[in-house]
Amino acid sequence: MTETSSRQEKTPATISRPRIKLVALNARYTHSCLALFYIRNELAVHLPEMEVEILQLTINDNSYESLLRITADEPFGVFFSAAIWNSNKIAELAADVRACLPDCRIVVGGPEAGVLRDKLPLKCCSMVIGDIEAVDSQFYRDLISGQLQDTYQGRFLKLQDKVLGYPFRDEDFAGPLKNRHIYYESSRGCPYSCTYCLSATERGLYHKDIEQVQAELEHILSYNPRVVRFVDRTFNDLPERALAIWKFLLSCDCDTLFHFEIAPDRFTQEMFEFLETVGPNRFQFEIGIQSTNPGTLEAINRRMDIGRVGPIIEKIESLETIHLHVDLILGLPYETRESFADSFRAVFAMGAHYIQMGLLKILPDTPICHGANEYGYVHSVHPPYPVFANNWLNCSQMSVLYWFCECVEKFHNNRYFVSLWRYLRHQGGDIFSFFQLLLQEGGKVGLLQRAATQELLCEILVKVASERSDCSRICELLRYDWLRCGFRKLPSCLEHVAGEESMEMSRDILYQSLPEELTDMYTTQSRNQFFKRSVFLKLSGEVTTFLGLPGSGNAAVRVAVVQEREKTIHAHNRVFVVGEVGNGQTD
Repeated sequence: MTETSSRQEKTPATISRPRIKLVALNARYTHSCLALFYIRNELAVHLPEMEVEILQLTINDNSYESLLRITADEPFGVFFSAAIWNSNKIAELAADVRACLPDCRIVVGGPEAGVLRDKLPLKCCSMVIGDIEAVDSQFYRDLISGQLQDTYQGRFLKLQDKVLGYPFRDEDFAGPLKNRHIYYESSRGCPYSCTYCLSATERGLYHKDIEQVQAELEHILSYNPRVVRFVDRTFNDLPERALAIWKFLLSCDCDTLFHFEIAPDRFTQEMFEFLETVGPNRFQFEIGIQSTNPGTLEAINRRMDIGRVGPIIEKIESLETIHLHVDLILGLPYETRESFADSFRAVFAMGAHYIQMGLLKILPDTPICHGANEYGYVHSVHPPYPVFANNWLNCSQMSVLYWFCECVEKFHNNRYFVSLWRYLRHQGGDIFSFFQLLLQEGGKVGLLQRAATQELLCEILVKVASERSDCSRICELLRYDWLRCGFRKLPSCLEHVAGEESMEMSRDILYQSLPEELTDMYTTQSRNQFFKRSVFLKLSGEVTTFLGLPGSGNAAVRVAVVQEREKTIHAHNRVFVVGEVGNGQTD
């Protein structure tokens, strides 16, 4: 052997291992794909000689640049995780990877794998239907040999000996999980069988041992992630177990926000008592109500005691520390325009902070998909499979309600007008009609086609309120909410209201009338700084009483809005009553 050839020969230490890339196309950069970490661990067991790289992209990334990152270094294999939000792009990338790397093993898994099997060219890739933990070991032998079958299937919940391992490693938190939400499952399966959901096709539930859950969470929380989202379909299906996990989480020294999908009718008194001890921005609940129409709930096989739901949500909301996200679905069977309006009225009255109303999606291979003809469904055959019409709503009626839902999204699902919504709930008027008026007025200025700034929304609210007998009260609440959001000046639509005291006038009156020192507010030395940093507002006795601010009967007051946040989920600026009108202050 020549000296040159000897130098070119690679030693065992320099021979690179075959690489498999696990690819996710997340909806946002902050999201992460839990499935990739499970796949990585299964590959480590069955093919330890492989080097595995997790590559998390987003659906908004440039397609060509994504392809370059996937095909860089010519990987031995590429695995994709396909869901309804990314399956079209996955199909494009899989075909492009095959064109660039003819010998690459391409595998597609995830909820949309079965659909893509029928869309992609024959032999483009292999599909894994179900759970990677339950796939037969033949899959890994075929992967190595290059003789992959078209389809492999595995159902974790059907396994005789079910073991759901921990998906993460130490290096993940400085790598693919850095600055991302952590998705974690303490259980798999769902106690419900809603006909529109993929879970309806499976039976069974698996819960990790509580000791295993605590050990895994302790490891995750040692890295102090910003958000941990439990992907358990119904986290509190076993209330005592859920409570034990909550108590453990609260005992951990971290600032993490925890997100749970909750069934409201499975709350216990012990759970409520515990939640009273939870501070703001620690727990977030997502509650799927879907409809309050009994006929609809029966048709979709949604078993829920609606009579219990309202009081439970109201009780949680009253804590002001737990963010409540409630879901309604537009387009369900037997849901007419009138019953959908009733569902919205009922959910609004419960006081949830976020009301998400999305179109029904006719997911392939779900019971509602198989019964689509019975219900007269007209829907898209492309992801995310939105419904266009059914036996109870034609296309025109569906579109009107869709835009109504978008209007609610823009006005309600933020921190802008919290006091106003509470006031309207208290008044008990027809809130569905109120939002219809907002939609009508918003249409005149192109609301749904432009950025919904707080000022634009406020202008529309003022116009709609101008036709009401309580217009002045609503405008007071809008000013109050505006300043609590941190603004120092009112928008023009709220600034010039006949007969109202200006903020400058309120400040001047208070500066002249308040003492040199005010307990818990300012000292003689900090008085000028207090007036410089705060904004001031006069509130009527009626509004003061409604807001629960301390006052004297129906007396009007002047308040200071200071540059300090409340310890509540909305984190509004704090408000203090600094004087009653007529009590040593100029009217």
